[in-house]
Amino acid sequence: MRTLYVVTHPEATHHVEGVVGGWHDSRLTPAGVRAAGAIARALRSRIPAGAEVELFSSDLRRTMRTAEEAARLFGVEPVVDRRLREKSYGEAEGRPQAWLDERFVRPPAVGERMEHDEGVRGAETKAAWARRVYAAMDEILRSPVRHQIVVTHGGSLTFVVASWIRMPVESADYVSFRAPSGSITTLHEDDFFHNRQVAALGDTSHLAPAPGSVSGPVSADRS
Repeated sequence: MRTLYVVTHPEATHHVEGVVGGWHDSRLTPAGVRAAGAIARALRSRIPAGAEVELFSSDLRRTMRTAEEAARLFGVEPVVDRRLREKSYGEAEGRPQAWLDERFVRPPAVGERMEHDEGVRGAETKAAWARRVYAAMDEILRSPVRHQIVVTHGGSLTFVVASWIRMPVESADYVSFRAPSGSITTLHEDDFFHNRQVAALGDTSHLAPAPGSVSGPVSADRS
């Protein structure tokens, strides 16, 4: 069985400062660093000793620091891929969350959603965001290694999972898989039918207490 463990980085400084994340290169807080250690230990307990493991990470500091803890326990070097970053919020990044909330143009319930302009200069469309994550996943899943770890962000997790279940990118306009900060999502592919399963979504049982999610109308896309 092939297993992919998708980690959403734990608490970062932009969470506690109330500013927009996206490509803003925030760091893990001390609580986030402790959670990263707990994540690594949880992964170590789930992956058989001696199994070959690959580790992939977004290149932002908060994900790289999370990946470092797993890299140390598994004795591997992370493969750094900027395509695993969170959505870019353009000129909103690093600004107070209220600044974005005042300007954010919500996507329509019906109509064009993938190329929707959110009203923030420099922000990625959902289509651009999804395509780069899908491209990263295409490369990751070409590897024959049966135990892989992907360290990414809460918003980008949606497209990691959508890619895993082979949802066409053009059909991803309504999809949303929600997972809290510091979570582990477990994806299995069986060896007989090669069906792909979402075995656990956003598990935080390894955290005590689990870090809270950022609230707000577009919070799932800000980590």
